[in-house]
Amino acid sequence: MHYATPNKTEDEMTVEEKWKVQHTKMHEQHQGHEVMHVEMLLILFVTLVVAQVILVEWKKIHYKSYQFVTLIAMWIIPFGLSLKNHWWRFIFFWLVTSCITGLVVRKAIQKPIAGTTPRLVYKWFLFIYKFSYVLGIISYIIMIATFFGLHVVFEVKPQIWMDCGLLMLFYGLYFGVLGRDVAEICADKMASHIGYYVPGHMPTRTLEPGVCAVCGNRLLVSENELGVIENTYKLSCDHVFHEFCIRGWCIVGKKQTCPYCKEKVDLKKMFCNPWERPHVLYGQLLDWIRWLLAWQPLILFLVQCINWGLGLEVTEDTVKGNVNTTSL
Repeated sequence: MHYATPNKTEDEMTVEEKWKVQHTKMHEQHQGHEVMHVEMLLILFVTLVVAQVILVEWKKIHYKSYQFVTLIAMWIIPFGLSLKNHWWRFIFFWLVTSCITGLVVRKAIQKPIAGTTPRLVYKWFLFIYKFSYVLGIISYIIMIATFFGLHVVFEVKPQIWMDCGLLMLFYGLYFGVLGRDVAEICADKMASHIGYYVPGHMPTRTLEPGVCAVCGNRLLVSENELGVIENTYKLSCDHVFHEFCIRGWCIVGKKQTCPYCKEKVDLKKMFCNPWERPHVLYGQLLDWIRWLLAWQPLILFLVQCINWGLGLEVTEDTVKGNVNTTSL
């Protein structure tokens, strides 16, 4: 088998001729490996199913270890891939976000905890949450505008708009998921250090009247009064909190129970404003992305190791042998 234009260099070829040459090379590279490809596909399918079952059971049996390992994987894997591919822009944002988040986490796990720490933690993670939400909306608008051909008005290539939209979508989803996972850990640590809420145990302190069980600070106004700086919110269990604290506990900290008595919170009643409900749905969307960012790269790496161990990978010598055979 010979190429369509054997006497031409790559620079002299047209786009169609280059495509034909690449297609021919790919065909020669994979010729005779149909059975091996079926075996590799079967290994991939079985590994995905088994890994999913293991992850689900692990999450049910020991959620904290699953959460911690997932967080570490989400934090390290994209950074390693960026270093390998020299994606300096992502590395810059990753380093800046990691440094600030590290300082916030350090204050959250300190014991005794300062009275201003819960608000500082919730403000930072709420900023990340809203920023990722805005990036997601903007990226969606850009891709929809490209689909309807609005890029022609600005005389911009559609590929540029699509690349920009996908890049913003990735940044929003990645930092949104990472921020929510760290915020959940910080919420548990802060609440347990304050003493009104201990995960899996009884509270070590009794909640006094007029005190917020999230931050431990005094309530400035009652739930029926309109506050100048901040309002007070009362749950169905009759426990009262700062509105900012309970919203941060439910949205940022991903909690749906009262920080003191653990009674389930009615999120529909809390977020009666229709413009705020998408924030809850968007938080669920971020949870679904976790598997794609953290576990899929590890599972694919495991599949490659299995294929390599069974000798199913196409080696360079095998490819050269096939090319020489087909060229005769």
